[in-house]
Amino acid sequence: MLGTPLSYFIYGLVLVLVFAGIIAYNYSKKNKSKIEQAKYDMMDDDDED
Repeated sequence: MLGTPLSYFIYGLVLVLVFAGIIAYNYSKKNKSKIEQAKYDMMDDDDED
């Protein structure tokens, strides 16, 4: 047997928590301006002389 059901449960729980942390980081109000600025930076022209 490769692993116990408890180890699979803990591994799955860790993955869910990491995913929830990424979502919470991206939608937090503290980081919203930084994320929005990156969106607008991509739309700016690079050929400004």
